[in-house]
Amino acid sequence: MKVSSILVHVLSVSSLKGGVGKTTVTLGLASASFAKGLRTLVVDFDPQADVSTGMDIDISGHQNVADVLASPKEKVVRSAIAPSGWTKGRSGKIDVLIGSPSAINFDPPHPSIRDIWKLEEALTHIENEYDLVLIDSAPSLNALTRTAWAASDRVAIVTEPGLFSNSAADRALRAIEEIRRGLSPRLQPLGIIVNRVKIQSLEHQFRIKELREMFGPLVLNPQLPERTSLQQAQGAAKPLHIWPGESAEEMANHFDQLLERILRAAHLR
Repeated sequence: MKVSSILVHVLSVSSLKGGVGKTTVTLGLASASFAKGLRTLVVDFDPQADVSTGMDIDISGHQNVADVLASPKEKVVRSAIAPSGWTKGRSGKIDVLIGSPSAINFDPPHPSIRDIWKLEEALTHIENEYDLVLIDSAPSLNALTRTAWAASDRVAIVTEPGLFSNSAADRALRAIEEIRRGLSPRLQPLGIIVNRVKIQSLEHQFRIKELREMFGPLVLNPQLPERTSLQQAQGAAKPLHIWPGESAEEMANHFDQLLERILRAAHLR
C-alpha cells in the first residue's frame, strides 16, 4: 500500500450522523473544484447514491462502486467511472465513480483488513488522471466509511449546530485517530464543516461556540448558512457555481474558500 498520495489528494466527506447535509457539501466542493479547473473524481460511496443523481450521471453501460468493491481491478474501476453531466457544454474534467444501493452489501460492522484496502487499491489504477478525489462516504462507522478513510489523506467531518451532531463530530474525530494509528498513518482530519447554520439562531450560535471550545481550529471557516439555492442546484443536477442568484453566488464563494483550505492541506497551492 502507498504511504502517501503525491499526485492526487483524496478527501473523504463524512458524518456519523445522517441528515446533516454531507452529500450536499460534497456536491458543493465538487462544484468548486470543477469551477477551479481541477481534474476531479467524486466517489459515490453512500448507498443512497445521491451524488450520482446530483451530478447527472448516465449509468447505462457502466458498472458501479459495488462491482469495484467486489473486484478492484483496473478494468472494473474504469467501467464504473462516468463523466458528470455537468461537463455538457463546458470544459473541464469531473467524473463520478458511480454509486449503488448494492454497496450496502459491503458494509459489515467488522470488515477484514483486505476489504478495508479495496478502495485504495482501486484508486491506484487511475490516480494519475486526477488532482482531487472527493469521497461521499456512508453515514456510519462500518466497513464503507473505514474503507473510504483508508484510501484518504484527509477527512472533512460535516455537522450542523446541535447537541447530538456535536457528539457525532467528536466520535468521528476519535475514529479517525483510531484508523490513523491502526491502519493508515497518513490519514488526518481536515476539520469540521458546520452546515445549515441559521445565522439568527441563538441556539446555533451557542452550539458553534461549543464546537470551537471542543475542537478549536479544527472548526473550519466559513460555516455554511442554510440556503435553498444549494438544494435547488442539487435538485436540478447542476453545479452550484452556475446557479443564478445572489444566494447561490454567496454559497459558491463559501465552497471556494473551503476548497482553498483543502488545497493548502494537500500542498496543491
